[in-house]
Amino acid sequence: MGSAKNQSNASRKARIEEMRRAERARERRNRILTIVTSTVIVAGLVVGGVVLIRSQSDNGAEAVDSQTTGKFVTGKDGVRTWEGKLGRTHVAKSVKYPSEPPVGGDHNQVWMNCNGDVYTKELKNEHAVHSLEHGAVWVTYTSKASKSDVEALAAKVKKTPYTLMSPDEKQKDPIMLTAWGHQRTVTGADDPNVGKFFETYVQGKQTPEPGAACTGGLSE
Repeated sequence: MGSAKNQSNASRKARIEEMRRAERARERRNRILTIVTSTVIVAGLVVGGVVLIRSQSDNGAEAVDSQTTGKFVTGKDGVRTWEGKLGRTHVAKSVKYPSEPPVGGDHNQVWMNCNGDVYTKELKNEHAVHSLEHGAVWVTYTSKASKSDVEALAAKVKKTPYTLMSPDEKQKDPIMLTAWGHQRTVTGADDPNVGKFFETYVQGKQTPEPGAACTGGLSE
């Protein structure tokens, strides 16, 4: 029994280390691309100005539907799985999602950094959903969650690539875990379902874009 558990832990550590190596490789590639594209920075600024103007105009418009259809089905393990369609279109407007926090749907083209990032302010769903698309697990909590639970969960997130954490006063339960198409409530940081959820859904089979970056996005 102990041997099997040790093997599982070793396998998980190896997988996380592999994700870290892949993330470092992506960062090196990003730096090279930045140097190469610097020769066209003037043109980029012109285009960026046009995009910014359009984006600001869109943000003032009415929220769009997430192009999501279906419903949640709760499994015996307590995980709610979305059965139906989850939109994946990049949009500049705010999005109306059928759940809080959302488990997927149309989203902003820029993701929230999710390399063990812990945020102290609520996030815009449109950016966090993009992180879910990259295979991240999103830990959210309300003011009803105990300080000790929040601190313990933050410590777990900080040491786990492809995770992020933020407050969310609009959700129905004090602590919730969300991945693309999957969600559950947990009773606290010591709930064994926290570890199970991380093990299953951090870069899990549900990930639409496995290996996509969790850095280089928004940091606040």
